[in-house]
Formats: sequence, C-alpha cells, structure tokens
Amino acid sequence: MQFYYSVGGADYGSVRVGTFMGRQIIKSTASSLLPQAAETSQEDSNGVIRDELDEHDPALLEKEATLDYLCNLQPHRYEAIYSKILPEEISGQTFLDMYGDHNDPVTAINPKHTYALKAPTTHPIYENFHVNAFAVLLTAASTDEQLSALGEILYQSHYSYSRCGLGSDGTDRLVTLVQQLQHRKKNGSDERRGTLFGAKITGGGSGGTVCVLGRNCIQSSEEIIEIQQRYKAATGHLPFIFEGSSPGAGKFGYLKIQRRVHARS
Repeated sequence: MQFYYSVGGADYGSVRVGTFMGRQIIKSTASSLLPQAAETSQEDSNGVIRDELDEHDPALLEKEATLDYLCNLQPHRYEAIYSKILPEEISGQTFLDMYGDHNDPVTAINPKHTYALKAPTTHPIYENFHVNAFAVLLTAASTDEQLSALGEILYQSHYSYSRCGLGSDGTDRLVTLVQQLQHRKKNGSDERRGTLFGAKITGGGSGGTVCVLGRNCIQSSEEIIEIQQRYKAATGHLPFIFEGSSPGAGKFGYLKIQRRVHARS
C-alpha cells in the first residue's frame, strides 16, 4: 500500500555531486594505499612474517581504486577504511584543490557551494546491501520475524535516504505514524497489536509516496485508513491511498533502450 504526498523541490544536483565526490575520495584513498600494500604483500611472499591486518589487501585496493559504482563497495570495506576519512561536507573549491574533478559527466562543481558528502556517499553502499537482504528475506517463510526484518530494512532505507536531504516532513510524519501503530499494544497486554511492519519513502523523493509493509488483512487496511485520517487531522492534507499490485514486467515484458553512438568523421 502506498500513500501519495505531493512532491516538493529538492536539490538533487547537489546530492549527486556529493555522491560523486565521495566516490572520487574513496578511489584516491585506495590508490594512495596501494604502494604500501603491494610492498607488504611482497615482503610476505618472501617469508617475512608481519603483524598486519588485511584491510590493505592489494587485490581489494586495486578494485576500489577503479571503483565504478559505490554500490559495488561492500559495507564492511567502507567502514574499515573509508568511512572515517570522509568529511560530512566539503566546499567545492576545497574538493577541486585536493582532487581535481569528481568525474561526473552530468553535473558540475560550484566552487562556492558547500556539499553534503558523507551521507550521500554512504547511502548507495548500504542501499545495495538493503536490496539484496530484502530479496533474500522474501524467500523465507512468512512469519512475524520475517515481516519485522523486512520492515526494519524499509525503515533503515528511509532514514538513510532522508539523511541525504531528499526526504520531506510529510513522508517522515507518515513513517512515524506507521511506527506508532506497529508498536501499539493491546489494552492491558504487552502483546503487539499492529499488523504493519515497516515503511519508506519511494517514488520521486522529497514527498512522492510512502510504501507501507503490512499483513494482507482487514486490520491492516483499517490501520492504513487510521494513518490517513491522523495525517489529515495534523496537517489538513488527505493522503491518497494506492492499494493492490501489478505483475509488471513479469507479464508485460520490458524494453531495452540502447544509446546510439554516432561515429565521428
């Protein structure tokens, strides 16, 4: 089920710039660590025993020095080496002085602008893990534990996206309402009453839609309507509820679009 909320403006360009800056810093850091790692590896091959951690494995650093997409960087590698050296934000001029360019053909760096860097860099790294974990969990038996784990992934994804500056007060309020109903107790009991398990912003961002995970039952529908009404009472706006699903590409197929490259004369 999804709530619709009007999409507001957001500076996607700045978030994209910050993401590509982060990737460039990671690649540059990996490149700078390679010579030392290669030297250590050579000494090990000569029978020298060294008390070194494997964070600076040359083969891994080589891949990270030519990293194409942040989603291909494993979270544990990011936390072990790169997370601690990434600034929360950086000015365009400082980045240009230190790294030259962010290698994004779509955006340009404004030297006078200060860009959020760490949050938009972290998001795709962990979001790829979220997607893979979600897909694996979908193959498990349908239990409250499975639904709780799926819902937790949705929450983590939501807050990660919001830290990039692409969330909205409206979608945050809806996600909070889902949490309140999820953890609501039955009268005089510690037993959980709710049938909703998680929610996240989706669609266009900065508004758009909120996807809610819940059981397919009457109580779940009633809780969705309650959220809708509580949201209206607080804001004066009535969210639109989308229900149901579609077989999508599984039934209708898909189109593959290829870019035509013209040879230069």
